[in-house]
Amino acid sequence: MSETDGRPPRREMPRRLPSRRGGNSRRGSKPAERSEALARRETLLGVAAIAVSILIMIVISAGGPSLSVPRVYGTSGPPWWHSLHFTATFTIVSMWVAMAMGAAGIIAGLAAVARGGRLPVHWLIGLGVLAAVVLTVLPPAGSTDAVSYAAYGRMALIGKNPYVMTPHQLAAIGDPVGRQAIQVIPGLWKDRVSVYGPVATGTEWIAARLGGVSVAHITFWLKLIELICFAAVALVLDRMLRRDPAPRLRAHLLWTANPLVLWEIVAAGHIDGLSAVFGLAAVIMVRRDMALAGAAAAGALIGLATGVKVEYALLGLAVAWACRRSIRALAAAAAGFVVIALPAYLLAGSSAIKALVTRGPGITFDTMYQLFWRPVLGYTKFDVNDVPPHLELVAYLLFAAIAVLAILRLPDRTPQFPALAPALGLSLAWLFVTAFQRPWYDVMAISLLALYTASSPKAWPGGHGGMASPRQSSTEGSSPPEPALLDWVVIIRLLAGATVYVIAVDRPVQPHWLYDLGQFNGMWLTPAIRLLATVALVWVCVKSYPQGRAVDSAPDDVAGSKLPLAT
Repeated sequence: MSETDGRPPRREMPRRLPSRRGGNSRRGSKPAERSEALARRETLLGVAAIAVSILIMIVISAGGPSLSVPRVYGTSGPPWWHSLHFTATFTIVSMWVAMAMGAAGIIAGLAAVARGGRLPVHWLIGLGVLAAVVLTVLPPAGSTDAVSYAAYGRMALIGKNPYVMTPHQLAAIGDPVGRQAIQVIPGLWKDRVSVYGPVATGTEWIAARLGGVSVAHITFWLKLIELICFAAVALVLDRMLRRDPAPRLRAHLLWTANPLVLWEIVAAGHIDGLSAVFGLAAVIMVRRDMALAGAAAAGALIGLATGVKVEYALLGLAVAWACRRSIRALAAAAAGFVVIALPAYLLAGSSAIKALVTRGPGITFDTMYQLFWRPVLGYTKFDVNDVPPHLELVAYLLFAAIAVLAILRLPDRTPQFPALAPALGLSLAWLFVTAFQRPWYDVMAISLLALYTASSPKAWPGGHGGMASPRQSSTEGSSPPEPALLDWVVIIRLLAGATVYVIAVDRPVQPHWLYDLGQFNGMWLTPAIRLLATVALVWVCVKSYPQGRAVDSAPDDVAGSKLPLAT
């Protein structure tokens, strides 16, 4: 007998699959739908907060002289303002609110991008560029540094040496720009020579030539130069990341539409924007193939960056580290640097080098080291003229240790640019650990951080030996990166520093309670945030930032591909 005892074989009923329109699939789609809805809300809230933040900054700048906007003299054209006589309380509280909203908007936008949220990137670009243009035609705000630049530029224009003469001496010889400038420049800086490189002095000379005998006009031209630099960094980031929507949005959140960057660079007219564009361009010139032309161009651009601010020599160390396996590339980079830096400093003279070397020690009011020196050692004064013994030595030793850690442990998430990771690590170590810091210094790292992305290698131009197709750009290459701790740390730290330097005028008159709140912020709150940021940086390096490892494993043909700036 057969196994079925003569009965017909039993028919197996097909297993019923769950419907695509209901059942488990519907239940499984709800978390994704909630995540998409949350991403949309975060995107809208982030953009709204950024827009309101920028609007407040524009109103404060356009409202004329206040605690955040120093009075500039001698103008019949740009910059423009209408004096609204803002009180000290209104000015400071409004700026604190604007800065907090701006930072919150950036963080919300970054979180939305990580969740897959998207918005037309041209909205962010348009918002940032429009805000930058408006802030450019308004008086310098948040700092009196632009007025100091105007004085140094005037010295160079009339044949004086800004590395020997001070703004006070310029006024003493009866120069109209000098007389205007010393009414604005704080007492500490009236008797200081320029501490910037010859490229910065050349830029100031151009602004002084165009601005004539009006400090207001000179500061306008200085701000216009910074606007061009700001837009140039935004353009470079946009062209580099144009194939991958998520990192492209992230870059414009960190730079182009960042109200804190707009305030510290464009509104204030700080010359750091000029060195930042040279530094970023230098880093991206070094490619995986170690082409000699690229290495030489990188060295030349480092020469220009250090000709603005000598601290950008750190990026030169990053370029050298990236070229360490190619003697020819290293020599080409060194030659490019010498070709630019040597003639610039020879033209400026020995006094320029002496001014940079002997500019003296100093720490800033909000240094994190006072958290130890105040309660433990009993020191209470922390500023440019009051430096506790051994504090600077401790700071430089700690910087050296964290710099080595960052170079060795910060992952190479963009192997196409071998100098990017070490440059970012060195700049973060310098900004986080050294004792003299200002919030506008942070653009040194932010421009690099915006390019330091965990995007898919397929989305980069030239990935897998060719240009990514439009379909690949919108699907394979658009996987959103996870929320990056480093992004948040940098933004929160910048926010803390920016709130300390809201007041631009010397010896401001303000309510006692507001003064006490500012002192608490500078002595305890911001230093604590700076300390926590340093701890976070060390943790990121020690943990090796695992979400960046996806790029490390990219095949050689992807990692070695060149990324053209334009198609």
